[in-house]
Amino acid sequence: MAAQGIDIIGLIREKQDPRSYQDLHWEGSFADYLGLVHGNPLVARNAFQRLYDMIVSYGTEEYTEYKKKITHYKFFEDPFEEGKDAVFGLDVALMKLVQTIKAAAMSYGPERRVILLHGPVGSAKSTIVRLLKKGLEHYSRTPDGALYTYRWVGDGAAAPVLPEAAGSPEAAARLQEEGMPCPMHEEPLHLVPDLFRDVYLDHINQSLADERRITVEGDLCPACRFVYNQYMGHYDGDWTKVIDHIRVKRLLMSEQDRICIGTFQPKDEKNQDSTELTGDINYRKIALYGSDSDPRAFNFDGEFNIANRGLIEFIEVLKLDVAFLYDLLGASQEHKIKPKKFAQTDIDEVIIAHTNEPEYRRLQNNEFMEALRDRTVKIDIPYVTQLDAEVDVYARDFNQTRVRGKHIAPHTIEMASMWSVLTRLEEPKKVNLTRLQKLKLYNGKTLPGFTEDNVKELRKEAEREGMQGISPRYIQDKISNCLVADIEEGCVNPFMVMKELESGLRHHSLITSDEQREFYRELLTTVREEYEDMVKNEVQRAISADEEAISRLCANYIDNVKAYTQKEKVKNKYTGEYEDPDERLMRSIEEKIDIPESRKDDFRAEIMNYIGALAVEGKTFDYSTNSRLQKALELKLFEDQKDSIKLTSLVSSVVDKESQEKIDVVKSRLIRDYGYCEICATDVLNFVASIFARGDVKEQEE
Repeated sequence: MAAQGIDIIGLIREKQDPRSYQDLHWEGSFADYLGLVHGNPLVARNAFQRLYDMIVSYGTEEYTEYKKKITHYKFFEDPFEEGKDAVFGLDVALMKLVQTIKAAAMSYGPERRVILLHGPVGSAKSTIVRLLKKGLEHYSRTPDGALYTYRWVGDGAAAPVLPEAAGSPEAAARLQEEGMPCPMHEEPLHLVPDLFRDVYLDHINQSLADERRITVEGDLCPACRFVYNQYMGHYDGDWTKVIDHIRVKRLLMSEQDRICIGTFQPKDEKNQDSTELTGDINYRKIALYGSDSDPRAFNFDGEFNIANRGLIEFIEVLKLDVAFLYDLLGASQEHKIKPKKFAQTDIDEVIIAHTNEPEYRRLQNNEFMEALRDRTVKIDIPYVTQLDAEVDVYARDFNQTRVRGKHIAPHTIEMASMWSVLTRLEEPKKVNLTRLQKLKLYNGKTLPGFTEDNVKELRKEAEREGMQGISPRYIQDKISNCLVADIEEGCVNPFMVMKELESGLRHHSLITSDEQREFYRELLTTVREEYEDMVKNEVQRAISADEEAISRLCANYIDNVKAYTQKEKVKNKYTGEYEDPDERLMRSIEEKIDIPESRKDDFRAEIMNYIGALAVEGKTFDYSTNSRLQKALELKLFEDQKDSIKLTSLVSSVVDKESQEKIDVVKSRLIRDYGYCEICATDVLNFVASIFARGDVKEQEE
């Protein structure tokens, strides 16, 4: 029966691209390949060169943070699956990783090391490697990322030297047509004898910059070497006839097909076998070839073998048995592996591993692991310590596109993120700085008395910041619990999530002491208090809801502060006369953030110094970049308008029609401007009204 609806067959027929398929499955002679190399020598790049070029091909952005230039690599935004594996807030760590890969691509030493990503659980180590693997797969399918390998083909009398050809005439005929692919996907230039290879490479490198020079190291794998020697004997050493048996083909990397991308994960020690890395004997073929040392009777299908020309990932590498680590030493330093019964075999691949902190400490304390430590480039991948980046981590999974049937109230993700980041920050050594203030500084906010140099110093003195704390997985699990909880309301708010976060601490497997558990609870209290302040300010802004009025008030305040600090007069815009600065206006604003009379001169000087520093950098002052001043201005404007609405009437049983209309206007502003729904807008108004009713806001006490 014909399918109803979409004609999927017709759609595929219309969208498919046969020409692209043909390009990806190009085949040609060895001479054809030499022509490709002559036209574009980069097709013969080594694994590190190709990986580095792949990363930078997606572009970069540079920005300055605390007077340090930072490069953001767009590759780590995951351009392949619309940000599914995007990495947030780790630009500094990723810079170090890419710099290491670049140095390896230029043969400065790291190419002979194991790149070890080290960090706490859930810090995106696996995600970074998964992105690299995914990127290589995609890059190998682009014209810029094209690479090639080869297969051997027979021609009658010479065919029996190929594996399995001796089995029967039918097998020989099949092999003449299909050939024997190089089991390790080698670079075809390995077929050029060493004496002539250097001459050829010197020739093609003339068109490249020094840092882009192509080097082809190593020799043929045992299987290809066997066939090569057989053909050389058959043709009495005539190499030009040997390469007539070579068909070069486009190589497409694929983790699923085990082509150029390998992954090794530790298993039970009793079941571990080093042949998983370097291949094993094919016992079925021993009877055919008569010896277990015949390369035609060996499967070169270990992870090191199949990852040649690409990348191999070692998951939790330090949990490996010592025998595996020995293989790792030779593979990294010498670019060689030792398959059973065969000589050392050359490999060209990026070896990248990741491990958690406890395993790395064990490595440091194990004197027998000194050789591995010496061959390791450790790159710390910490937890995110910037609030906005942490919010991005959860917003990717918990947004209105992916979450169906429930609304996530504003600040819900932000409060969970704030708590997780607070658990990762070290206590500030400065007496006048709280952990929450430190979080805000890291997130780009300005605080009086703190410059970029101060923030840079804070970062420097906290060397282990981000290497401990709550994992993003814990936050994700608790938000998920709230979303699937059987509640009547169709809205998840910050209090629900914070309650879930706190209740989960009792059973958190990574919390090792009651003191740590209690400390995390105290940080949740800090977050709740911050949330109260945020929603109070939000409701106040919704009541005033006049950005132009705040800007006018700010301009008026700055004019008066400037005149005050410079002992000048202020021109009255109505009368045109010059008057003394309006002390009453300035104090009415400063008192909103508890600036005492004795400190007013210092505060005003700080404001003017801040504006002056921005001017030197060519920046324009904006009140929203100074959180304290913004809060003071909003509170002042709210005070001026508070008599027009009685929010505390919400907590009474009777609300008059006029007040209800004004409350509905505020609610509509919360929905329109701040992302609330009807349910959470009502909840937040009731919550803030209860605070006002308790007299927590100074303006209501007066």
